[in-house]
Amino acid sequence: MEITELQKDLAATFRWTARLNMHEGVANHFSACVPGSSTEFYVNKAGIHFSQIKASDLILVTKENIKELKNKPEIVDPTAINIHGAIYEKVPHAKCIFHAHSKFATALSTLKDPVLKPIDQNTMMFFNRVSIFNEFGGLGFEQESSKMANALGNRQHMLLTNHGIITTGKTIADGFNALYYFEKAAETYLTALSTNQELNIASDEVAEKTAQETANYPIDLAKMHLDQIKLILDKEEPEYKS
Repeated sequence: MEITELQKDLAATFRWTARLNMHEGVANHFSACVPGSSTEFYVNKAGIHFSQIKASDLILVTKENIKELKNKPEIVDPTAINIHGAIYEKVPHAKCIFHAHSKFATALSTLKDPVLKPIDQNTMMFFNRVSIFNEFGGLGFEQESSKMANALGNRQHMLLTNHGIITTGKTIADGFNALYYFEKAAETYLTALSTNQELNIASDEVAEKTAQETANYPIDLAKMHLDQIKLILDKEEPEYKS
């Protein structure tokens, strides 16, 4: 079967996440819908380190095979197929999903108040765009996954308290860019908190204006970001495309 550009793009995001040390060994999962479909999606095969994932390691999940795959944990991680399947079913604006237990996003998720305050451009990017799922009830099997999907609602992203982060996007570039910048935003916010000084929090009006300006930037920075990542990988790890 011919490898698609979608698979290559998604594979590149795994490799880059590993380089950024935002992976969790062979856990965590990213996925992307097949263009024109909301029920068929590619997700990483179980048990492969992010730094080793190739385009051909991505498993196509369909309406026809999802029940079978749920009974084959050696092929697709059970939490992956449940979380991603539930979100795609209930959240039509999510065309790709990135779930990670990255250092700073996860640390943020453990705070009693995990809301990212708008203190710089990166934190403002997420102003009122992140749902907080504060009903942690164990691993993301069917019941937990359904609750997650309901909690995401019409927001683009979701912080899972005591757990990690989920970002979504209309494209792989959008979803990965959000994951990358949420981690940077969480790092800035937690670093600022660690000073024990009073935060200079922007007004809601400025934060929303900045978020909108970022979303409507005159050039597609997310696509440019992913294109540059692929250029580097093409030279240094070209097998990611195979």
